[in-house]
Amino acid sequence: MALLLLGLGTSCRSQAMSLVCRPARADDLAAADALVVASINDLTVRHGFGLMASLSPPNFQLFSLKDDPDGLWVAEDDGEILGFAWSWVCGDVWFLSQLFVDPARQGLGIGNMLLERTMEHARTSGAVHRALITFIFNRVSQGLYMRRGLFPKMPIYFFSVARERVMRELPEPSLRAIPIDGSVATLEKLGAIDSRAIGVSREKHHRYLHDDPVTDGFLFHAGNDCVGYGYINANGHVGPLATLRSDSLRGTFAAALKLAAERSTDKVSAFLPGTCDSVLGLAVDQGMRITFPMLLMASAGYGDWTQYLPRNPGFM
Repeated sequence: MALLLLGLGTSCRSQAMSLVCRPARADDLAAADALVVASINDLTVRHGFGLMASLSPPNFQLFSLKDDPDGLWVAEDDGEILGFAWSWVCGDVWFLSQLFVDPARQGLGIGNMLLERTMEHARTSGAVHRALITFIFNRVSQGLYMRRGLFPKMPIYFFSVARERVMRELPEPSLRAIPIDGSVATLEKLGAIDSRAIGVSREKHHRYLHDDPVTDGFLFHAGNDCVGYGYINANGHVGPLATLRSDSLRGTFAAALKLAAERSTDKVSAFLPGTCDSVLGLAVDQGMRITFPMLLMASAGYGDWTQYLPRNPGFM
């Protein structure tokens, strides 16, 4: 990962190459995703973790582009995309989803250029808090982010395990799961949970998840009281998941894990923050193992997640 510097609005060109930094278009996103996958795999292979990323339709990128086009940028040279930056805003939180540069073109200032574009997006949005999730072993990027006022807050671990083990060993959950619908009342419940868990409502992202054909969402109830929500992907991945209180997190995660294990998938998985002792303990008890470590970096006053499990490093 390389990062970088420029103002918003106009294209800019490098003297050394015909480099253009411009707003992303919908027809850029597939090529940008291919660059991101290649960059991630280059990094994880070099650090001994093997190939981690694979191509997928850029659905959330396209959603973000339609919602806020100022958050997505590409750097290109003679029509070839060499770098991609993508950030989104919800309420007073700005989140940097991706910033990647072609591994063969790193060290040329492309990353700093794109980073400044995303920082300008944060400034013009009026966001109070800024955050991102990066690989914990990516020291160069962490230094660049710290120089922009984003500091390490907590590790986030990607855990996974064979679904058969969860089916065999996880006790029957105590919470009742109700499928999420798109009603105003449900969106209000989800917004209230998010506001308690991460300090901001993410209504537009819940709408996106509700329309995602490979993701199911559930509200979890203890008796008549809604205590949290969780989403489960068709591949058995749990997240995002949030609760109104930290003491409900373990039970909500257990219920979501059970639902994930009931799917026709080889594994179940989740991203678990290092601040959430109860779910980390449950994961280890169920035989889940860390695949790779990541890191939440954020501005001052943000990032104390004890009621929230992210979906992935781009969605948060």
